[in-house]
Amino acid sequence: MGRNLERFTTDSGNAALVALALALAAGGAQAQPAWKPDRPIELIATNAPGGGSDRILRLITKILQERRYVPTPVAVVNRPGGGTSVAYNYLNQHAGNGHYLVLGSRSFLTNHITGHGPSYTEFTPVVRLFDEYIAVTVKPVSPIRSGKDLVSFMKRDPTAISFGIATSLGAPNHQGAATALKAAGVDIKKMKNVIFSSGGAATTALLGGHIDVVPISMGFASSLLRNGQVRIIAVAAPQRLPGLLKDVPTWKEQGVDAVVSQWRVLVGAKGLTAAQIAYWEGVFQRMMEAEDWKNELETNFWTANFQTSSETRKFLARDHEDAKAFLAELGLAR
Repeated sequence: MGRNLERFTTDSGNAALVALALALAAGGAQAQPAWKPDRPIELIATNAPGGGSDRILRLITKILQERRYVPTPVAVVNRPGGGTSVAYNYLNQHAGNGHYLVLGSRSFLTNHITGHGPSYTEFTPVVRLFDEYIAVTVKPVSPIRSGKDLVSFMKRDPTAISFGIATSLGAPNHQGAATALKAAGVDIKKMKNVIFSSGGAATTALLGGHIDVVPISMGFASSLLRNGQVRIIAVAAPQRLPGLLKDVPTWKEQGVDAVVSQWRVLVGAKGLTAAQIAYWEGVFQRMMEAEDWKNELETNFWTANFQTSSETRKFLARDHEDAKAFLAELGLAR
C-alpha cells in the first residue's frame, strides 16, 4: 500500500511538472504576437527614378496598395549613389525595423567584393522574387547592328566602344556584355566603362549619343524597344524569348556562350525578428500569386523564383563566391 501511494505521488508530481511546462511553453508562444506594420513602409530603390530598381518597386507598391496586402501606406524612396551602398547604409540606420526594405540585385554582393559597400551578412534577407536576363542595347541608328558586330569592333580596338554600366562593375549589367566579349577573346580589362546611377540614366546618355552600348535588364529594355528607342543586339538568355523579343538573337546564337541573369531580392536591416520576416514572406508570397503580378512577370520577361528568407540567405552565400571569382579575373576583388 505504501509503495503504491509513493508511486502515485511521484507519477502525479511528474504529470504536474509536464502540465506546468506545457502551460509555460504556451504562455511563451502567446508572449510573441504576430507582427504587422503600424507606420508607413519605405521600399528603397538603389538607383534614381527611371532605373530598374525604381520601376520594379513602383509596380510592387501599386499591387500592395490596390490589393490592400499591407495596412499602412507604402512609398518608394530613391537612395542612389555609391554603386548602391548609399541605399544599404540608409537601410541599416533602421536596425530591427521591419518598415524598411531594399530591392537588391547582384551589386549587393559585388560592391562589397570590390571594397565599395557593406557585406550582405550585415543585413536580413527577406525574400527572393524573380530573375531577369540582360539585354544589350544600342541606338536604332547605331552602326552596331548585332552582337557579332560588337565583338568585331571590340576585337579591332577594345577601347573604341563606350559602355554605360548601371550601377557598378561586376554587376549583371556589366556581365551581360563583358561575359560574352571575354568568351569571344576580347580583353575586357580594356573596356571603356562609364558608371551610371541607374539604367535610366545610362539609357539617357545612350539616346543622347554620349554612350555607344548599354546592357540593361530585359524588362527595361523591352519597354524601350516597344517605344522604338533602342535596338537590342543580343540577349544573355539560354534561348530566344517570346513575343516582342522573338526576333532578338541570344549571345549563344551569335557564337559566344554567355548566359547572364539579374536576380531581385528584398532585404531588411540587420536584426529583423522572426515575426517580421514571417510577415513579409507571407505578403510577398500572396503577391506572387496575384494575377496582376503574374501579368507583370510576363510583360517584362521576368522569371518567377520565390525563395524564403533562409533560402535567400543560402543563395546569396553561393552567388557571392561566383561573383568574387568573376571580379578576381578582372583584378577588381579586394
